[in-house]
Amino acid sequence: MTKLARALISVSDKTNLEVIVNYLVKNNVEIISTGGTYKAIKELTEQVIEISAYTGFPEIMQGRVKTLNPLIHGGILADRNKDEHLQAMQENEIKPIDLVIVNLYPFEQTVSRGTDFATAIENIDVGGPTMVRAAAKNHKFLNIITDPADYEILIAELEANQGATTLEFRQKMAVKAFARTASYDAAIYNWLDKETEAQQENFLSAGKLVQTLRYGENSHQQAALYKTSERGLLAAEQIQGKELSYNNLNDADSAYALVKEFTEPAAAIIKHANPCGVATAENLEAAFKNALKGDPVSCFGGIVALNRELDLATAEQIKPIFFEVIIAPAITDEATELLASKKNMRILLCSDLTKYKTQNFKAISGGVLVQDEDQIELYPQELEIVSKTQPTEQQLADLIFAFKTVKHVRSNAVLFANHNATIAIGAGQMSRVDSVRMASLKLADFQQENSDFSGDLVLASDAFFPFPDGLELAIKAGAKAIIQPGGSIRDAEVIAKADELGAALIFTKTRHFKH
Repeated sequence: MTKLARALISVSDKTNLEVIVNYLVKNNVEIISTGGTYKAIKELTEQVIEISAYTGFPEIMQGRVKTLNPLIHGGILADRNKDEHLQAMQENEIKPIDLVIVNLYPFEQTVSRGTDFATAIENIDVGGPTMVRAAAKNHKFLNIITDPADYEILIAELEANQGATTLEFRQKMAVKAFARTASYDAAIYNWLDKETEAQQENFLSAGKLVQTLRYGENSHQQAALYKTSERGLLAAEQIQGKELSYNNLNDADSAYALVKEFTEPAAAIIKHANPCGVATAENLEAAFKNALKGDPVSCFGGIVALNRELDLATAEQIKPIFFEVIIAPAITDEATELLASKKNMRILLCSDLTKYKTQNFKAISGGVLVQDEDQIELYPQELEIVSKTQPTEQQLADLIFAFKTVKHVRSNAVLFANHNATIAIGAGQMSRVDSVRMASLKLADFQQENSDFSGDLVLASDAFFPFPDGLELAIKAGAKAIIQPGGSIRDAEVIAKADELGAALIFTKTRHFKH
């Protein structure tokens, strides 16, 4: 173990910089630094050397070239057990560097904000990753720190070893450093590939460990959560409740994706990644009450997603029921106080309800399936009314609501809806007619529990009816209008059955399988 004598610091994220700088100064470690980091350190201490003074070569090209110098990389990469390396250092007046502290330009954060192409390019770090990789490669002799959260850990290690570090510690930090450069390069590759519409020949993805989960879908499966983006569900703030489980996270993501479909106040209740109740209304309380009415049995232990601030009136409706997770963009103080007694209920605040281009990944044996997320919009003017019977204005509104919702139900998927609320859902059956049978059974339960129910039922199907039997069953159960993609070789038979039974039939020409 070599005692620290010289450190190089170049950081974009200056969090806790004073902690490590004060410690190094206190222990007489020489500090070399660059650009903005040098200025920040200079405010803390005079014991810092600017990189250009150290190398004798100025920073040029607006800072693009500053650390790419033999005096820097020779000091980092030298194998101190080899006479040839030591001789080269002596002949070229290269001093060993024992600690490299570098974090990179914030490329991921920059592109997540939707910046222009030129700004994104300028946020691609070159010198930083080069120093990180060099120091990580040569961790036998020096330390690499890429995360401000590790400053205290480094200090504890130095204190425990009289100003030096163990090989085990250096290896751990080197692994973390290579993970950082790998994820950084993956982010750049994926961004540039999309921006230039190049043909993606490689699949690259990297994530940062957020937490090790208690178990996966079942108690005998190990699981962990990794963050791959600065947006989405993992950008949410958890303000209440115990740690989220694998199933909680999976279901919460489904709920979060569904509620983003609507601009009007909306509530979605999810159980086992399927909706059991969804509704929109003039206010959030009404939306939640209507969503709950669709299946008050299945919702037990489910996930609730809302697209408006959770207010007291809605919280009062939520409180009596056992829900695992509540997701909302914000919450009032009164609602927070009311729900505080439900200590096991997790509350997540996720203010970003915008849709943005992203991809879905699914691991299969020997590989990964990658696809764009299903975000296609449904526009009323693109609908094709193929039946003799025309839908009413209310039926058309309900059909659009139902088709947006059925997109988030596991295939084969159908659902009955009325006045912008789901009434009964059939999901995940091997045949579409079986999904209709399932939804029809739930519909009968709903009608028995809600004897005052009125209005026309509509039905949405995520894919075409391959035979007239499923459509016939839906109409006989009460559907007055049906929306489906169309595209079957038996479309003519299906349309004829709708005409025979006097129902309106609309084709969207867009399928929404979700497996």
